[in-house]
Amino acid sequence: MSVDLDRTRPIWRQIAAVIVARIEDGTYPAGSRVPSVVEISTEFDVAASTAQKVLGYLKREGLVRTEVGLGSFVEPKP
Repeated sequence: MSVDLDRTRPIWRQIAAVIVARIEDGTYPAGSRVPSVVEISTEFDVAASTAQKVLGYLKREGLVRTEVGLGSFVEPKP
């Protein structure tokens, strides 16, 4: 899936919004793995540090949990 990013706004926020939308629409259901740093970097053609910022944001917002060595997974809605 190709996503056009507006280079005049913070890229990481736009990517985070795309992933949040995918969580909300069920593309990534509760308990499923979300893309890794490498997968986000590749899909959106961004640096790994940008992808890491996206995952950090999703974790801080309580949308995903990270399991070392396994990846990041969508948290169930409360």
